[in-house]
Amino acid sequence: MSAAAKQKVIVIVGPTAVGKTKLSIELAKMFNGEIISGDSMQVYKGMDIGTAKVTKEEQEGIPHYMLDIKEPQESFSVAEFQTRVREHIADIAGRGKLPIIVGGTGLYIQAALYDYQFTKNRGDQEYREKMEAFVASEGGDALFERLKQVDPESASRIHPNNIRRVIRALEIFETTGRTMSESLEAQAHELLYDALFIGLTMEREKLYKRIDMRVDMMMKQGLLEEVSHLYETGIRDCQSIQAIGYKELYAYLENRISLKEAVNVLKTNSRRYAKRQLTWFRNKEHVMWFDVTEGPKIQEISHKVEGLLKL
Repeated sequence: MSAAAKQKVIVIVGPTAVGKTKLSIELAKMFNGEIISGDSMQVYKGMDIGTAKVTKEEQEGIPHYMLDIKEPQESFSVAEFQTRVREHIADIAGRGKLPIIVGGTGLYIQAALYDYQFTKNRGDQEYREKMEAFVASEGGDALFERLKQVDPESASRIHPNNIRRVIRALEIFETTGRTMSESLEAQAHELLYDALFIGLTMEREKLYKRIDMRVDMMMKQGLLEEVSHLYETGIRDCQSIQAIGYKELYAYLENRISLKEAVNVLKTNSRRYAKRQLTWFRNKEHVMWFDVTEGPKIQEISHKVEGLLKL
């Protein structure tokens, strides 16, 4: 399929707190666009403050998709994200609108836009039983340590107490010899859309200050109350509470650390996450970078969008 025949899509990426949401709203207003969230945690209902989910007021009437589609106790896979996002792109484009994807979960965004195939691996019952026996004798922490050694990316998303998912991640590695992300990276990278990737970056010290300020603002807006509600509802050992902003405050609610320590750890984890996001997207040659340290550069970016739409 030629580039001319492919659906045009705008993709806004970059680290947390860099200003992606505001830019996406401006571009949607300028180019008759609708927005698809590319964040793997904003899919969860009741997790608004900690995921920096765009509010109704901030949306300024622009339709948004992939928000609040899952209960906090439900799992959410990159394969499901791929399917849903492609459906939204087709729907938005079918109504004569411009699809705009905005977010920071690199693997998810890449899986949706490129021709990635997810294998329907039926699993290895014997291996699962072996790991269950291992847990019975050595404990769940020892099992989780195994996962951290072979697939740290999955370990960062899975709660250590969620034994079933830990075993499943180990099973994928055992049966294929690769982690899921490695399996995807090894595939051919055909871009299915005529996409303009806009990357926002910022001087590191300023970005980190913005992240710290955002965390302080989240606490003032009621993040602790939001997390406490999930905790009191009995949400435990779920994919959702592995999100930054939730796992740290769970540690406080479980009396493992003080509230001040939890907030400091949250800031540290957010800064580290921003660094990982930048590293991920920096390695992608197709991203057109804009340094927004001194401002959003709306005019410069909009000219690039105009250029794509004229092709």
